Amino acid sequence: MEAEALLRRQCVEAINRDGVVDDRRLVALVLETYRDRAATIDKNAELIADLAAAKEDFGELQKLLETVLNHLPLGLSVFDTEQRLTLSNARFRQLFGLREDDAVVGASIPSLIAKIGGVERSEGRTASRETTLESGHIRRREWVMNDGRIIQSVVTVLPDGSNISIHADITEDRQAADRIAFLAHHDPLTGLPNRISFRERMDAALAARKPGEQIALIHLNLDRFKSVNDTLGVSVGDKILRKVANRLRACAGDDNALARLGSDEFAILQCGQQQPWNVTALADQIRRELSEPFFRGEKPIELSVSMGVAISPQDGVDTDVLLKHAGVALSHAKNTGGGRERFFTPEMEAELEARHALEADLRTALQDDEFELHYQPLYDMNEQRISGFEALLRWNHPTRGRVAPLEFIPLAEEVGLIVDIGRWVLERACLDAVTWPKDIKVAVNVSAIQFTHGDLQVDVSAALEVSKLSPHRLEIEITESVLMENKDEALPVLHALRERGIGIAMDDFGTGYSSLSYLSSFPFDKIKIDKSFVNEIVDNSEAFSIIRAIILLGDALGMRVTVEGVETAAQLELLAQEACDEIQGYHISPPRPAYDVPQLLSRPQPRMNARAV
Repeated sequence: MEAEALLRRQCVEAINRDGVVDDRRLVALVLETYRDRAATIDKNAELIADLAAAKEDFGELQKLLETVLNHLPLGLSVFDTEQRLTLSNARFRQLFGLREDDAVVGASIPSLIAKIGGVERSEGRTASRETTLESGHIRRREWVMNDGRIIQSVVTVLPDGSNISIHADITEDRQAADRIAFLAHHDPLTGLPNRISFRERMDAALAARKPGEQIALIHLNLDRFKSVNDTLGVSVGDKILRKVANRLRACAGDDNALARLGSDEFAILQCGQQQPWNVTALADQIRRELSEPFFRGEKPIELSVSMGVAISPQDGVDTDVLLKHAGVALSHAKNTGGGRERFFTPEMEAELEARHALEADLRTALQDDEFELHYQPLYDMNEQRISGFEALLRWNHPTRGRVAPLEFIPLAEEVGLIVDIGRWVLERACLDAVTWPKDIKVAVNVSAIQFTHGDLQVDVSAALEVSKLSPHRLEIEITESVLMENKDEALPVLHALRERGIGIAMDDFGTGYSSLSYLSSFPFDKIKIDKSFVNEIVDNSEAFSIIRAIILLGDALGMRVTVEGVETAAQLELLAQEACDEIQGYHISPPRPAYDVPQLLSRPQPRMNARAV
């Protein structure tokens, strides 16, 4: 019908004024209409094709969107204004333990919460929080799942009441944050509170102290623990520190605050007790517990502990002062031999300040050329002459005057300065000795610290190179502590020195517990009997018997024996009868400056009766 109406309209349009149909005009109109319809048909075909392609593209896009949503590492859920689910992904269901048929479109929030295997955290640092935005607000919620996981939901609530939520498993992040928070106040090795936490506990305890109440602080330090790390390794040392912490926990109990302040230092705060009786009892218990051996396999490792005690209010009413005074008492305990506790006194602080001043002066003494060497003769009993000299360090302080070696040498060892000082002594002694007759030796004492913190082989080589002294004229004297604290490292060094022709002597023989055992571990050239055995040999038969036994032992082992501290002719005669090899002491000469050595060598030497055969 539409085509017929169109043809009639075209016929009317093709009629001339005279009422006759113009054939050519009619044909043109029909052809024009045909062309328009053909173009329309073609256009429609194109549109249909485009629509089909768009539909296909939309299907692919929808598949891509579903793939992306279901492979997101985060959960996603969208709820409409009536709080019904309109969209979610697989991760959302996985995080909350929901089945696919649980999270269907149209499911309500209450129905989903009822199926979640966990509860929402409602209080504490992670309670729900909201942030207001112009386009709505954001709410953060946390869920603690039954399996221990923590799920955080960030809910964006839109103005119309619908919301979009992102959900993430933050278990590892929260554990890491908790670990960081723990480490901020605890020692990672032992799990004990650290210095920061301990100070906070002290601040609180001192602030809450009642009138008449006393609070005791014990500052503990393991004696010579560094030698454990040096000889057995840091991993063994760490294991021992953990065991030490466990024993201290048992001693401290739940009523006292225990902390590791660093390295091998610990502290205990004791409140609400009668002092000083209770802290003394605690210190005794700690000493007993830590004196029990620690075992590495079947090998026992024995430790001792030094303790400094300060009591509030008499020793301080604030944290810094009490910690300082306990530290002062600890330093006093260690400086007087270790293995004991000391209560703070004001005199200790004065002594420590003087010690610090001495340390400061000691650090500049070497560069200011304040040291010198004195030499004490070694007298050969067989040849009846001086055969060598022992180099002894002296410190001439510009204002203090002569500082006693027993006062500054232990301090130099403690603070590590003995390595530089020992290097200077070696070089100075060799330079002096090279000016003496070629049959005169020089003996130099070496500290255990020079083995552990220096390079003794290099230092000896440098001294010999600078002085051009023959190695056979140098003798190194070591004490038992060298082998006791670092035997595995010391023995190879001693063997290397001995192979070069340098003599090795054990000094102060008989004063330690293991002197005899060390004679079998290293072939010493000489053993030096400590002067404490010589003092009473004239009147005390037991003392004389000990000297005789050591001389016989040295002879059996092929080692020369030197007796130190010989001060009288009577002592000299007794030792001559026992075939002693060498003596040293004031009867021959006290230590003298280097410029007196030629005079000592040229003067007449002491004579004695013929030696017993």
